[in-house]
Amino acid sequence: MKICLKELLIAAIIMIAVIPGVYCSEISVAGGASSNTIRNNATEYTIAANLLANDTPAWNNNEEDFRFANQGFIATDDPLIIPSDYPNYTSWNMEAFSFLDNGTCPDTINPLLCRHARLNNINGLFEVVPGIYQVRGYDITTMSLIRGKTGWIVIDPMNSVETARAAMSLVNRTLGYYPVKAVIYSHPHVDHYQGVKGVVTDEDVASGDVEIIAPEGFMEHAVSENVYAGTAMQRRATYMYGLPLPRDEKGLVDNGLGKYPAVGRASLIAPTININRTGQTLTIDGVKMEFQYNTNTEAPVEINIWFPDLKALFMAENCVGTLHNILTLRGAQVRDPLSWAKFLDEARQLYGDKADVVFTAHNWPRFGNDKVIELLENQRDMYKYINDQTLNLMNKGYTMDEISNMIVLPESLQEYWYTHGFYGQIYMGVKATYQKYLGFYDANPINLQRLPPEEFARNITEYMGGADVVLPKLAKDYDAGRYELVASIANYLVFADPTNMEARKMEAAALEQLGYQAESGPARNAYLVGAQELRSTKPVQGNTMISADVMSAMSLSELLDYLAVRLNGTKSDGEDFKMNLDINNTTDIALIQVKNSVLEYWLNESSADANVTVYMPRKTLEQLALNPSVPLADVITTGDASVFERFIGMLDVFNSGFNIILP
Repeated sequence: MKICLKELLIAAIIMIAVIPGVYCSEISVAGGASSNTIRNNATEYTIAANLLANDTPAWNNNEEDFRFANQGFIATDDPLIIPSDYPNYTSWNMEAFSFLDNGTCPDTINPLLCRHARLNNINGLFEVVPGIYQVRGYDITTMSLIRGKTGWIVIDPMNSVETARAAMSLVNRTLGYYPVKAVIYSHPHVDHYQGVKGVVTDEDVASGDVEIIAPEGFMEHAVSENVYAGTAMQRRATYMYGLPLPRDEKGLVDNGLGKYPAVGRASLIAPTININRTGQTLTIDGVKMEFQYNTNTEAPVEINIWFPDLKALFMAENCVGTLHNILTLRGAQVRDPLSWAKFLDEARQLYGDKADVVFTAHNWPRFGNDKVIELLENQRDMYKYINDQTLNLMNKGYTMDEISNMIVLPESLQEYWYTHGFYGQIYMGVKATYQKYLGFYDANPINLQRLPPEEFARNITEYMGGADVVLPKLAKDYDAGRYELVASIANYLVFADPTNMEARKMEAAALEQLGYQAESGPARNAYLVGAQELRSTKPVQGNTMISADVMSAMSLSELLDYLAVRLNGTKSDGEDFKMNLDINNTTDIALIQVKNSVLEYWLNESSADANVTVYMPRKTLEQLALNPSVPLADVITTGDASVFERFIGMLDVFNSGFNIILP
């Protein structure tokens, strides 16, 4: 790669992941290959809908974001293609999105999303203010760097080792080599820590030369969100982030926060310093930092950072260039829009009047005190409006689906681009807020316990007169532009008979048009990946997002909790035994019991009545938790060895290639 120091042109237009981070696998399908499947053009109804989307007062302020996104540009790699450490994979390819740089918006892309995607195409090393730099467009996450007396403080080292390493190489080659003195994880989403070993090593941290700083509760939430439900989240993330889609005008164009989560090696080094209160201060390598500790905002725990000497405010992922998700499509704990608004207001009160610039973990900075205040106040009001108006209509008896079709932002907020739903959408946020307060049940008893989807689909298809009767009606509605209705009804036909390729193609065509119209990058991706899988007859190849590196950072209790998740309730039915577990290269021991198809454990205990005692090194236990189907090495048992063998046979191997759009 060569360094391109020419003036960066304004660009002419991404689980888990989600994500993120999101949300990359230890080794994952890179996506982006040309599709052999025939994909439709935008229909006249989609073209009209996209033209109508242009009717927003935000166009009155079209140039400001482009000016901010380009400000301080220093250098980039040309071409910006980052190979993976795994053979035959590419970790990152920004060149694949060059089709967005021709100055026109294709009919198959919502014009508002198209504009946002052009902004996220702007990439390279940027000076935010003297002493603060960012590498943007090298991953879905922006890596920020603060210059100390002798080295760097790195904030949020991206989603993969490869992209973080490439970003650090760009910095070193351009600004000169300086050692990393600290790494800050702003919150426990994978795209903000998985690249850490592209920046520092375990040895750097163990020696005390590098501190790892994170909000208190980081490890707990990193594990609970990204491991316990990790397989399901990874599969859902393929829809949200559009990883299997071609990178073109009918495929992946953007994810709102960035292009897509980089594919590559996942790493993790546990924090050495925890931030647990607002007002807590640290000075690292001469850099003064004051932290704002947030709970139940964009993540369960998250830290914003005030740099008083630089008059710069880092808002992590709490305040980015788009409406965020209150519940991410890849799946996670629902977020609290009221808490989110209150912490944004606290940041406004603590730092807003003092800050000359606000920068974040995604998208681009905003310069000038007036713009800092404007962003904090408007996004505060955006999340509070969603919370308050959802509750208002909820208390009038409206249900989740009804409310999600009723609420729009007031015109006073619509004039700002960063209140638009390039990542989250108002209807998504409303449904999440409803779930937070009232849960899944809308009080209609028909929804207490519903039939399994396949059974209901078979019966409703029969009630409608069968697929042969329904399909011509669907074709007529498709020709009339009623894509939501067509997709919904066709889905019943598909679940009733997944071999009905005519029904599958009909649903795919409708989903495709909905994708072309979507303002939200993740919503577009979900529609288009669903269409892609409906048209394909090949099974989905699943991958795991959980790496051996993550397993090594988990505590013994977390590993055993994950083994409990893997326990198959049917296979363990009727079992009643105890195992002593001795991690023989540490001092850790545990007593494990399997009874009532439940795995219970007690740390630092053993029992003389245990059926078997199992001795193994820590790495072997990590391998068992990561993949129970792999033969274990260095295991010694005393007592009834068959108990341990039966136990391994009760542990499920999860496959993230399970069906979503198909039964």
